[in-house]
Amino acid sequence: MSQIRTALDGSGQAHVLRFWPELDSEQQEVFLRELAQLDLPRLEEHCRAAAEAAAAASCAPDRDLEPNLEPVPPESMGSVRRSDPDCLAGWEREGFLQISRSRVAVLLLAGGQGTRLGVRYPKGMFDVGLPSGKTLYQIQAERILKIQQLAESRLGSKCTVPWYIMTSEFTLKPTQTFFQENAHFGLQPSNIVMFEQRMIPAVTFDGKVILEDKGKIAMAPDGNGGLYQALEDNGVLEDMERRGVEFVHVYCVDNILVKMADPLFVGFCVAKGADCGAKVVEKAHPAEPVGVVCRVGGVPQVVEYSEIRPETARRRGPAGELVYSAGNICNHFFTRSFLQDVVETFKDQLKPHVALKKVPFVDSCGNQVKPTEPNGIKMEKFVFDVFPFSRSFVVLEVRREDEFSPLKNADGAPSDTPTTARNALLAQHCRWAAAAGAALLDEQGNSIQMPSSAENHPALKCEISPLVSYFGEGLEPLKGKTIRTPFILDGAAAAELQA
Repeated sequence: MSQIRTALDGSGQAHVLRFWPELDSEQQEVFLRELAQLDLPRLEEHCRAAAEAAAAASCAPDRDLEPNLEPVPPESMGSVRRSDPDCLAGWEREGFLQISRSRVAVLLLAGGQGTRLGVRYPKGMFDVGLPSGKTLYQIQAERILKIQQLAESRLGSKCTVPWYIMTSEFTLKPTQTFFQENAHFGLQPSNIVMFEQRMIPAVTFDGKVILEDKGKIAMAPDGNGGLYQALEDNGVLEDMERRGVEFVHVYCVDNILVKMADPLFVGFCVAKGADCGAKVVEKAHPAEPVGVVCRVGGVPQVVEYSEIRPETARRRGPAGELVYSAGNICNHFFTRSFLQDVVETFKDQLKPHVALKKVPFVDSCGNQVKPTEPNGIKMEKFVFDVFPFSRSFVVLEVRREDEFSPLKNADGAPSDTPTTARNALLAQHCRWAAAAGAALLDEQGNSIQMPSSAENHPALKCEISPLVSYFGEGLEPLKGKTIRTPFILDGAAAAELQA
């Protein structure tokens, strides 16, 4: 205890122990363990850097990127909509080949809670209201099972796609328990590897660690860019090497349309000889608030929408397309060797980003306070901050309606809600059924006409299990069938159709 007290005194954080005498022995023991896990020698540096970064962000003008800004060059781009069909088929074959050889893993970024959704459990456990009641975790697990099955049936070799799940202090135990209670959704437990990212203290604007309670520091995950430190801390790359994994598909938990170990994306990146790749969607409009994948001074990176001038964001090419249209969706490809380089060489060069947050705290009298305005600084790193270190970076543009519908906000918000996510998935499945030759009826028996935008179409209630179809394939038994919605096409229903 004396060493911890000395370290806190030396870093200007003695206030952390202000309420120590008021804690009982059990509370003191818990708090002591928490303090012992802090990087106390670097605490002063962290607090000072956070305060300085917040001050700089509030007064410094935006960096002028215009002279060095350019789109990703055409030779580094692929597009589901515009690339040659033979190229697309070739990339998919290459991806399936690598999956069949157990060289591909998926890595899920799942460190955040569903606070903005109004829940305190991990987002992956959220049920958006599908007819089946499936959660995001279950949907993703079943897509892994299906892609393994497809690779095996196409190439005749049994394979494994390991699932690495990066959690945080908040989400590890609930996620472990949830998977155990659901028998790991049919996956082998040994092929699911959960690991924790680091937690770092929230800091006041004058550089003081925030006490969340009398015996607890306000901590937060270090952003999805904490992945690289977590890979090192938990020996994840060594585990990948033992399994023979060479390629890693990294994604965020909240995208209900994510294609696990997407063979087209993996094959595209492998065929291009890339060590790093990003999936993007075309921006909906010039002012859409999403980061843009582009180049700055010849170096690939994600530029925040606020850093691009409106007139630049509106710039169009000769065919009328937006020049800076590659919207980042946190869906990435890395070779294992590139991740190894990042961990060994580049990890400490990642610059943290400032996030100003409303952090609950105890005041000097020990009273609990829930601030109404931002009062704290959380320093975060982003997973895409490693793009500039890539020696061969590529981008694949995909259709938003097929591959991107994030879940971020509670219903009532204008976008990215359980309703928009649910409707995006059900509309996709209706398109699959219609493309397979099925006639769709609503609950009153009226024919459903597929709208151009299905976000708020209440009749689109056709759900197809990932165990039946990964991406619309294998639905030939639907041809000529009339389906009254709501309809769930699971394994049993598919067997009936074939009977």
